[in-house]
Amino acid sequence: MTTPLPAPVVQLRVPTDEDALTWHRVFDDPDVMEFHGGTAAELSVYEELTARQRRHDAERGFCLWTMLDEDGEVIGFTGAQPWPHPSFGPVGEIEIGWRLGRAHWGRGYATAAARATLERVRAAGVGRVVAMVNARNERSVAVTRRLGMELVETYPFTAYGAEQRAHCFRLEL
Repeated sequence: MTTPLPAPVVQLRVPTDEDALTWHRVFDDPDVMEFHGGTAAELSVYEELTARQRRHDAERGFCLWTMLDEDGEVIGFTGAQPWPHPSFGPVGEIEIGWRLGRAHWGRGYATAAARATLERVRAAGVGRVVAMVNARNERSVAVTRRLGMELVETYPFTAYGAEQRAHCFRLEL
């Protein structure tokens, strides 16, 4: 029997203005963006997203944090925010999520960072979270399973010109 590898060291910080550019660069990869339209969003989208996350952290005590590896390199984001779509999905719920640069896949970063997210949102008084995952995204589905999340619903939706399905996983904290 093989011994599991130790969890990697992951640091989380509130996103800075500079992180918008770094997120844009790290996510400019068709593999990373496969379930998000295939290409990185315009820089202005990341600028707005990082600004919104700073507000979320100040108001709620949690946000989508910039994820750094053991060397302090930005490798993606993870965290929690209110579900952003008012007419689709788990309206009113707090969603956890993650996005990781391709060079860092398969090393446990997403799971380690998501576990840190769960600790932080629990400390902020959140009683349960959801994770919305494209049904074809096996890597993220595996992360939800490692976190102990339960599949509670599947939503059909249209995105990027195609019919899709999103799994909603839930975890009571």
